[in-house]
Amino acid sequence: MNANVGGADRIIRLVAGLALIAFGAMGGLVSPWNFVAMGVGVVFTLTAVIRFCPLYPLLGLSTCSKK
Repeated sequence: MNANVGGADRIIRLVAGLALIAFGAMGGLVSPWNFVAMGVGVVFTLTAVIRFCPLYPLLGLSTCSKK
């Protein structure tokens, strides 16, 4: 599993993920959508932390700089 999430992408995912988790936890949406927002937030945060997005290889994408 090679890293495919680069620096800017990683920061955006982390900020968006934490914001979605907080928004869902505070009840900013109608009941079932709170859980959807928190789930998406967890996925964004996890992919930022492990620097791997499982969707990117399927699409042939990578935001990491080549070494």
